[in-house]
Amino acid sequence: MTGEIGTAEGMPSSGRHTADGHVLPVRIYFEDTDFSGVVYHASYIRFLERGRTEYVRLLGVHHSALDAGETGEPLAFAVHRLEVEFRRPARIDDVVEVVTRPKEIRGARIILSQKVRRGDELLVDATVTVVLVNRAGRPSRIPDALAERFAAAPQ
Repeated sequence: MTGEIGTAEGMPSSGRHTADGHVLPVRIYFEDTDFSGVVYHASYIRFLERGRTEYVRLLGVHHSALDAGETGEPLAFAVHRLEVEFRRPARIDDVVEVVTRPKEIRGARIILSQKVRRGDELLVDATVTVVLVNRAGRPSRIPDALAERFAAAPQ
């Protein structure tokens, strides 16, 4: 049996690249909801983080490799700005998709458009700015090899 792009037998899915951007399916569990069975707003922040993480993983960029200094010095992505508009609720047992696509890559920063949708219905619309930082927390220019991977990704 073959899995989706970026998966290995028995490994969780990293989603897939599509014409819309990187798509990561997420099932809504009880732990994601509030007392009324609606997804708690902070849960969407975790879903967006998973979407960004799996987006870069499918590009061949692993956080552990960045932290180990494989691109030079140890680096990490840090969220600098997060704008979120909550439009519609998701509920327990729904399967939603987190769609991630880059809007701008420049210097030490990447601006990403992220959406959470259920089918064609837009639930959450977000713009996230992440900055590549060194261990001291200072911005670090995105290495050319890393920028090339982002540039080569389906837009």
